[in-house]
Amino acid sequence: MKRTSSHRLLAHGRTFAAGCVVLLLLAAGVWSSWDSAHHIVLAKGREHGTMVVTSCGEDACTGSFSPEADARERPAVTIERSVAVKKGERFPVVVKPGTGHVVRTGVPGFLHAWVPLGGALVLAALVMGGGMRLTRTAWGTGIAGAALLTATFIAL
Repeated sequence: MKRTSSHRLLAHGRTFAAGCVVLLLLAAGVWSSWDSAHHIVLAKGREHGTMVVTSCGEDACTGSFSPEADARERPAVTIERSVAVKKGERFPVVVKPGTGHVVRTGVPGFLHAWVPLGGALVLAALVMGGGMRLTRTAWGTGIAGAALLTATFIAL
């Protein structure tokens, strides 16, 4: 059966709409990740040190900060609570400028900062495969997102 122009238009419209959803998912993933990741990626000139976790609440953990080189000592800093932060644990951090909040650095911190992008890649793969019919691209995108999430789980 021959496709009519209305069927082609509908197919192109579906592909365009799915493409917009994919772009929205990926942009949201990068935006969410960049909030923490830019402190790690662009860490030159920031205060670096080591945090020892002393207590944890529902949303955040607090602890002491031992500075490196030019950083000043702080009696208490806070870090966002995650499954990787436990009382008594010690890890390298960078201080967010103008605050008492810190972000974990090193490979585990870098991977943890990009977790929202990993989730967005997995979700975008589903839309690519189902809505855009780009199965190979969807598999590649999904595997990349799953690899990022798995690497983060192993690193932390």
